[in-house]
Amino acid sequence: MNAVNGPGGDAADARPKIPVNGSAGAPHRPRLLVLRALGLGDLLAGVPALRALRRAFPGHETVLATPAELAPLVRASGAVDTLLPASAPGRAVPRITGWHGPPPQVAVDLHGRGPESMRALAALSPGRLLAFASGDGPRWYAGEHERDRWCRLLAWYGIPADPADLRLPPPAAACPAPGAVLLHPGAGSPARRWPVERYAEVAAELRRAGRRVVVTGGAHEYDLLARLAESAGLPDADVHGEPPLERLSALVAGASAVVSGDTGVAHLAVAHKTASVTLFGPVPPALWGPPPLERHRVLWNPGPPGDPHGRRPDPLLLRIRPEEVLEALSLLPEVPAT
Repeated sequence: MNAVNGPGGDAADARPKIPVNGSAGAPHRPRLLVLRALGLGDLLAGVPALRALRRAFPGHETVLATPAELAPLVRASGAVDTLLPASAPGRAVPRITGWHGPPPQVAVDLHGRGPESMRALAALSPGRLLAFASGDGPRWYAGEHERDRWCRLLAWYGIPADPADLRLPPPAAACPAPGAVLLHPGAGSPARRWPVERYAEVAAELRRAGRRVVVTGGAHEYDLLARLAESAGLPDADVHGEPPLERLSALVAGASAVVSGDTGVAHLAVAHKTASVTLFGPVPPALWGPPPLERHRVLWNPGPPGDPHGRRPDPLLLRIRPEEVLEALSLLPEVPAT
């Protein structure tokens, strides 16, 4: 999904800042504040830009305003010293209320095109502000890939960034189901959810071929997972409803392949170099898809873009059939043919 600002959101989380590496809070260091208070996939798509900022400002304490629950992956990125909890409903812009001490020397808007997100940073009176909406910023292109967009923003300001710098280190936790095919039927909106009955067909066929299948879901998706598990005959041990982020990361990193819609788990598979099949509908893969590598397959039927926040599965998504997903899995180098 595109990082487009909505109306001003609720106040940011005022909980204390969270150190995510040993250099956080060192005295007398100038501070660099980055705003990207969005979801899992958004954070991972922003990792190349965060790492570029780390290289460009090695003497600064890098503070990232983002949801607190993303702390494990913020830490794994190696690009942030301190997490400043910040979130708002949907993709709205939070107010940054937990900042204390002198203004940031540098503030960077990686949240959206502005002006709302830029104003949230400008309210802290930073010494320098890097943003699309600032007077000296570059032009925003609606059709640009999310990873490329933020790297281009930094390049405009003389900061080289590599959109391919996406990898995360292996999770510390052991994978509960090494070698399984992981299916993630949920997504942030119904428009990006492939029907659960079709996931069940894929799961049943994989199990008939002798493959272990695990399913994961997010908050409020227990009913979705229960329907899938019952239809495909999955044991309770292979159903992981709303796992902690560390456990989800371990499941993805240890899987032989991940099948999902256009959602955060697809980005997690890219970060952990796990083979994947990603199903696109209202938003084309040119905007949010994985890198063009053999281990990542995308299924998408070209057509007019839809509403990524719609209340019904997108018509282009519904054109994808279970047999296409199974064929794509069979073509992945890490997954034998079913």
